[in-house]
Amino acid sequence: MYPENYRYTKEHEWVLADGGTGTVGITDHAQQELGDIVYVDLPKVGSHVEAGKSLGSVESVKAVSDIYSPVTGEVVEINQTLADAPESLNSDPHGAAWLVKIKLDSAEEIQNLMSSADYLSYIGAEK
Repeated sequence: MYPENYRYTKEHEWVLADGGTGTVGITDHAQQELGDIVYVDLPKVGSHVEAGKSLGSVESVKAVSDIYSPVTGEVVEINQTLADAPESLNSDPHGAAWLVKIKLDSAEEIQNLMSSADYLSYIGAEK
């Protein structure tokens, strides 16, 4: 359920590094906690985001939640599909419903994040 090649944050985001680019999304745990997602607010391409800082928000029928960037870098692509179909975050949060792609300032930064096993332990302990 939580891909081994992804890295995870305590705020329930994931990043998949591919060369110098990181694809970022929210975890399945996050979408379950949020409930039905109705709107996604993402940064503009070209904007700079910092690890641990808000890069946008997700709105569900329950609440609006900030999305925190797991890495620092420049936003090079946003998932345009989410503008018309934000609910896809509920059905495929680790796949087609990724949020942004970020050109990484430092690939080493990813090593500070949790592995899949660590994240599973973390969310297990959180409940």
